[in-house]
Amino acid sequence: MNYNISVYVVFILLMVYIIVYVGRYFYTNGRIFILTLLQGQVTLADAINRTLLVGYYLLNIGYAFLKLKQWPLVKDMEAWWSSLALNIGLLVLILAAMHYGNMLFIYYLSKSNSITHKSFQS
Repeated sequence: MNYNISVYVVFILLMVYIIVYVGRYFYTNGRIFILTLLQGQVTLADAINRTLLVGYYLLNIGYAFLKLKQWPLVKDMEAWWSSLALNIGLLVLILAAMHYGNMLFIYYLSKSNSITHKSFQS
């Protein structure tokens, strides 16, 4: 028996939930970092935050559909659970790596911005 369709459905549902939940969380809580970096420019910060959210959704949804293409044949329930756990785990690791990469980027931007800002005050 082929279990691929059922594991695809569960995978897509879990992926959508995780992607939307994490995206909304970062969108809501990341706004303050962007506002700080842009020195309180609310309109620009909100526009950048929305653009980052759309890019995040597109990248992760694209990844999810590419994973479906590479999924091996699932013949029993043991393989069903194993393949689901592996692919959800990969998604979570990718999301964590993207988050830390973005935080590192924001950190470096804030450092270069504070140096530039100090030089203009002198």
